[in-house]
Amino acid sequence: MSVAAVQSYDFPAKDVRENFPAPLLYIGWEDHLMFCAPFCLPLPPDMPFGALIEQVLPGAFGDHPDFERIDWSQAQWLKSGRPWTPDLAKSLADNGLRHKDAIRFRTPGLAGIAGSHS
Repeated sequence: MSVAAVQSYDFPAKDVRENFPAPLLYIGWEDHLMFCAPFCLPLPPDMPFGALIEQVLPGAFGDHPDFERIDWSQAQWLKSGRPWTPDLAKSLADNGLRHKDAIRFRTPGLAGIAGSHS
């Protein structure tokens, strides 16, 4: 079977920032397969990172039975796969987060449901 490769894309991208009510941010929880992929959320760039933890993440990940046990002071953050330390008092934008960035968090001592991911 032959395959034809597309050599050029001559149309405007649909996922540009201007097409969304707020910049999109991908957020994933490492080692928790209850969530098969990062969530993609439109979040205002002026939202403090601390508000993301307190107000947004419970709605996204709160159904996980271990979510309430997270010690956020021990959470390890990754931005585009690299270790990263957000400033909780600064906005998402001031933390360097832009449209379609990906962040993930790892929670030491909590891996999978009741430690099932080791």
